[in-house]
Amino acid sequence: MISVLTGDIINSRQANSPQSWLPLLKNALAQSKTSQIYRGDSFQAEDSPEGALLKAIYIKANIKTLKNIDVRIAIGIGSKDYDGLSPSESNGQAFILSGEKFELLKKERLTLALHSPWPDLDYEMNIAIRLALIAMDNWGQAAAETVKLAIEHPAASQQELAEISGRSQSSVSEALKRASFSEIMELNNLYQKKLNLFISA
Repeated sequence: MISVLTGDIINSRQANSPQSWLPLLKNALAQSKTSQIYRGDSFQAEDSPEGALLKAIYIKANIKTLKNIDVRIAIGIGSKDYDGLSPSESNGQAFILSGEKFELLKKERLTLALHSPWPDLDYEMNIAIRLALIAMDNWGQAAAETVKLAIEHPAASQQELAEISGRSQSSVSEALKRASFSEIMELNNLYQKKLNLFISA
């Protein structure tokens, strides 16, 4: 089982230049098993199923450190039948499900959703993801920067995050609270637990 993240940058043409968001996207994709940016503002990445949701959240946090720009991501989970040199040359259930869900995101007016072989998992998690998007879609630059930093340093305390970012501990705490970071991390834990139940069933 693998996960495939298919996405694109929202309002990329309104950005001053691709050079404003392209390094952020490359940074966010750097730890993926394989990734590819194509058609200028579209991308695909392969990751472990367990890490897929956090990876999508991390990509979103990177992109939303810029003003008036966002990202749309469909997570597909399933098998991989052919391993090409890049995601676009690979194939399998995960790629198909990710692509199908990505095509629906614009119609559903969503920026993040999951498609797996298990309808019950999709139903439960996509409801939870939609609720989380109320916070994530409205992250300001400071909130997104702090979430990005917190994901990059999962063991760091708020005081340590403050020292890394050069901000006060109170401003880091407020930014994480505004971003609903603890609730979003609880969502990620729930996703991993439920996913493992379906995989092991």
